[in-house]
Amino acid sequence: MDFVMKQALGGATKDMGKMLGGEEEKDPDAQKKEEERQEALRQQEEERKAKHARMEAEREKVRQTIRDKYGLKKKEEKEAEEKAALEQPCEGSLTRPKKAIPAGCGDEEEEEEESILDTVLKYLPGPLQDMFKK
Repeated sequence: MDFVMKQALGGATKDMGKMLGGEEEKDPDAQKKEEERQEALRQQEEERKAKHARMEAEREKVRQTIRDKYGLKKKEEKEAEEKAALEQPCEGSLTRPKKAIPAGCGDEEEEEEESILDTVLKYLPGPLQDMFKK
């Protein structure tokens, strides 16, 4: 009967023992092979990172030449300037800054309107000028 079972299963009898909970055969070089594989993976990862770092450095050079050519600023520089501009007037204040009120409380606007009105009246015929002056 054993002969028939061995013939039916072929070389799978060794694997059947492992599946049923038997002990696996240990390869004496397995530890060494695993360490070599891990080292190869580490080396590939380092090479990949170095390659990407070189590529990014080249891209940054191109970006910088474009910035210099057109007078643009980096995002970080823009954000830092905007942040500094926002913080500067608001130091010590819990609310937003008040709008500056011009001297004379709007008298200047009325004077400007009168000067514009006078300019328009100069171009009108005489009877219309008298009518608007009254």
